[in-house]
Amino acid sequence: MSDTQTMIENRPPSVAVLFTERVTATPDAEAFRYPVPSASGRGPDEWKSLSWGGTAERVYAIAAGLIDLGVGPEDRVALLSATRVEWILADLGVMCAGGATTTIYPSTNAEESAYILADSGSSVLIAEDAVQLAKARERRADLPDLRHVIVIDSAGVTPDESDPEGWVLSLADLEARGAARLEKSPEAVAERIAAITSDQLATLIYTSGTTGRPKGVRLPHGNWSYMAKAIAATELVTREDVQYLWLPLAHVFGKVLLSGQIEVGHTTAVDGRIDKIIENLPVVQPTYMASVPRIFEKVYNGVASKARAGGGAKYKIFLWAAEVAREYAKVTQDNFRRTGTASAPFVLTAKHKAADALVYSKLRDAFGGRLRAAVSGSAALSPEIGFFFAGAGIHILEGYGLTESSAASFVNPGAAYRTGTVGKPLPGTEVRIAEDGEILLRGPGIMEGYHGLPEKTREVLEPDGWLHTGDIGELSVDGYLRITDRKKDLIKTSGGKYIAPTEVEIQFKAICPFVSNILVIGADRNYCTALIALDEPTLLGWAKEHGLAGRPYAEVLAAPATTELIQGYVTRLNDGLQRWQTIKKFRLLPRDLDVEHGDLTPSLKLKRPAVERGFRHLIDEMYEGAREA
Repeated sequence: MSDTQTMIENRPPSVAVLFTERVTATPDAEAFRYPVPSASGRGPDEWKSLSWGGTAERVYAIAAGLIDLGVGPEDRVALLSATRVEWILADLGVMCAGGATTTIYPSTNAEESAYILADSGSSVLIAEDAVQLAKARERRADLPDLRHVIVIDSAGVTPDESDPEGWVLSLADLEARGAARLEKSPEAVAERIAAITSDQLATLIYTSGTTGRPKGVRLPHGNWSYMAKAIAATELVTREDVQYLWLPLAHVFGKVLLSGQIEVGHTTAVDGRIDKIIENLPVVQPTYMASVPRIFEKVYNGVASKARAGGGAKYKIFLWAAEVAREYAKVTQDNFRRTGTASAPFVLTAKHKAADALVYSKLRDAFGGRLRAAVSGSAALSPEIGFFFAGAGIHILEGYGLTESSAASFVNPGAAYRTGTVGKPLPGTEVRIAEDGEILLRGPGIMEGYHGLPEKTREVLEPDGWLHTGDIGELSVDGYLRITDRKKDLIKTSGGKYIAPTEVEIQFKAICPFVSNILVIGADRNYCTALIALDEPTLLGWAKEHGLAGRPYAEVLAAPATTELIQGYVTRLNDGLQRWQTIKKFRLLPRDLDVEHGDLTPSLKLKRPAVERGFRHLIDEMYEGAREA
């Protein structure tokens, strides 16, 4: 048995135990950085730091406070908050109390929040602020099991005479209550941690889902301790790394990063405000971060737009540098695969050096200048965009997993990464491809099942432990996985041809710098069409140069020149597709797709049925009068 297998099989029963081990090993090392408003209230945020010892002091106080409120083993405590350091402290506090965290996105409305609270049986809610507290107050009559609401940021929280006595507490109140309990019973938390078993429920994550009510995915403590050890075994991160964490912690992708951090012991800078990413990166100067493809797409489009705005010469230099980056990445990755050395011919290396001075170095500076690797997950990244960043010295390691597999099932292996694949399985995870191309997974990270839904569980989880992922993929001879599409998203035209819409969509994103989102349609139709949402700032930048300066976005969008612009990119796309895949017609959407309108999940995945319902009139237009074969 290898050292890695031994480490995984002999892992502690919970991340709570791993946390205590980390605190004992490196109590004074920096664990977290987090922003606070500057003392003057003006200017950029100031960043404060928490050591592992300081983190433990707050975590144990929260855990003891929850115990004092009556939280017992596997009792659900819901977290309704954006990503911030208190989310992490609260989650660890819940786990150290032996409870189970129910995660809820802060963008979730009152009705669905109440559904999750009721379905999970959560007895305590930790809410971020007055806005999130209001959701619980609005639906309190539907939540008889909810005994307490703890508010992280109590500014603006006012008493409500309808609240039962003691129903609302501040996080500070909870920690004070916990500290008092620990004075009386110093071993209260340690005893709870020692009693945790690996099969005990740790987390209940409700899949945002693209259709219907969300399902609660039951993830036991053993799943997270496995993830911690498996991530450490990949050696993608080290103690010296500084991670920038903005991903929603209500999503499994964000949550799994915490397990890896606790095992490895590196520093994490936490700020969930997406509008602060560009401002924060040069300040934090991370060496490692995880993201979703949409962020990399926006950065790429933004750089292209800035180059275009700089005039014809600058734009030509950018386009040349982008092609050099892609060629360099493809050649060096191919040579590494064959020889173990990421080399390139002399002429290409010289071009790359020149392009680096002109373009790539500035791009790396925007990421803080020290970014060693970035992990991308949750959706497919266009290989052409991946190759661009790789050639520019920003190595994007795609990974793959589901909520049902505790997020991380595959990841690209460091220097041996291959753009366009999601890498190899984590140590301890098995994979096989079914006859119909579906990816099946088995291992210590697989969920226990769906909460209260045994029939739904049986639909995806075989008795022998194999999980049906619903994704279609291909395995290379040496074990690299490539995802081709979601099984349920495959389109079959009325002519009997199968099309993977995601594959077409990511190709379009790679060639069109103006696109924000695209939805390919064609199921049971005799040709394919597309709904295309454009990136407003990028399009308005183009409009200034084409006689449309100062016009409202809606007017720019409706201009014939804009349709002609996008038609050019659609034509380029079609030139590389099979005849039955080509986009015959398209419509530009009046707005971008977003979470607020229900077009995207909180992890920015496309909700195809919702988008099709919302823009049915545009789809009908494209097929009006068409003969359906």
